[in-house]
Amino acid sequence: MPDGQSLNQDTSTAGNRNWAIAARGVRKTYAGTKKSPPKEALKGIDLNIPQGSIFGLLGPNGAGKSTFINILAGLVNKTAGDVSIWGFDIDKNPRQARASIGVVPQEISSDVFFTPKEGLEIQAGLYGVPKAQRRTMEILRKLGLEDKADAYVRQLSGGMKRRLLVAKAMVHSPPVLILDEPTAGVDIELRKQMWEQVMELHAQGVTVILTTHYLEEAQELCDTIAIIHHGNVVTCQPKTELIASLDSKMLMITPQNDITAAPDLGSACAAELREDGNLYVSYKPSRVAVSDILNGINDAGISVKDLSTVEADLEDVFMELTYGSDKPQVTG
Repeated sequence: MPDGQSLNQDTSTAGNRNWAIAARGVRKTYAGTKKSPPKEALKGIDLNIPQGSIFGLLGPNGAGKSTFINILAGLVNKTAGDVSIWGFDIDKNPRQARASIGVVPQEISSDVFFTPKEGLEIQAGLYGVPKAQRRTMEILRKLGLEDKADAYVRQLSGGMKRRLLVAKAMVHSPPVLILDEPTAGVDIELRKQMWEQVMELHAQGVTVILTTHYLEEAQELCDTIAIIHHGNVVTCQPKTELIASLDSKMLMITPQNDITAAPDLGSACAAELREDGNLYVSYKPSRVAVSDILNGINDAGISVKDLSTVEADLEDVFMELTYGSDKPQVTG
């Protein structure tokens, strides 16, 4: 934190000391033009993000995620609503609120005329961090950039530039770190390294907010997940509860003998014969029982050699909540 600032929360704006970020009725309407009407990007966001969590903020392109993050970062003015960051109201205490958050943007942007060390020193100065309290080399070391401290940024790889963005976001030791698509375009090895470093920051007490299109990444890392769609929060739950809430399951049936086509099991089920020779049956437990499915399989003259359940994952939940009945069929 910059000198003279405290992370003691202002309870008049926080509402609850356990929230890293609290949003109430947040709306954002972009002004229209002669050719297009006004656009309501956020339609009344209510969201509580717990302190100490790794929080996934997911949604399709255009859902409103970036608008919400830019409001938190002070880059976009909200139209209505209240937001507090680490207990500081962004309107009443903007300096303290912005000092409580670090944002790693989706786009790679850096000043190619400065070395990583110089860039972090400048960033720390902008936040008012006294020279005696700066942790430039410590941060670079933790993010695997110590040996590049005096290299010019233009000499860094794409993965290193992304890690440098994380480093710049941490110069003022914010308790909240927002990562906006941090592994987009990064190869698997660098993605693994980055998440190891982020998990280390989280272990030190940093609240991490993640947006990503890699749903398996969110499922692996996040403990709580919110999904935004058309400017609304359609769900916000602990990850395990969210996945368990999906009214959709799948059976994998291995026939005793080869079959040439999937049987018709009625409107409550969808059966698909795949290249591996197994029959995959997706169904809603609220509408049909497994025993009814097996009876239908038997009536179709198919003998069952083996049977197993394919567990739902975050991708299934995401597709159900954002696309509903129009979601693409899962093929693997």
